[in-house]
Amino acid sequence: MNDAQKMMAQVTNPENKHGELKDIMEGRDIFIGVSAPGIVTTQMVASMAKDPIVFAMANPTPEIMPDEAKEGGARIIATGRSDFPNQINNVLVFPGIFRGALDAKATDITEEMKIAAAYAIAGIIKEEELTEEYIIPGAFDERVAKAVAEAVKQKAVEQGVVK
Repeated sequence: MNDAQKMMAQVTNPENKHGELKDIMEGRDIFIGVSAPGIVTTQMVASMAKDPIVFAMANPTPEIMPDEAKEGGARIIATGRSDFPNQINNVLVFPGIFRGALDAKATDITEEMKIAAAYAIAGIIKEEELTEEYIIPGAFDERVAKAVAEAVKQKAVEQGVVK
């Protein structure tokens, strides 16, 4: 594993479990895939804890298609694809990050600015709007770029990475 993978493994696999994916997924609450298409089956999702969350992010073909994950019992499903609900994709963040950085006259885009962008996106969906198929705003939601730009600009100024 590279350094980033090692760090992620420490956070997501504190028990240091090894084995086949089907065995590791059993009884788990959430699956976050950023790997390869078609590696998760309906049966693997069915083996997870009650009402599991499946973020199948391999793109263009996710680890499991949303309808198959739902069939396996997934309660919340997200992919990187725009033809399914809950698209988690960099298209949400880039316009706002660049607008905010330009507005602030930022000399760098820091990790803290990226985190501020993520919080801005998360804050757009109000509790009364939140559903299993609407956990993240869509790419064409006019609120996204504005909220991200403002959060990024504010963080750049706070950090002093401005001209």
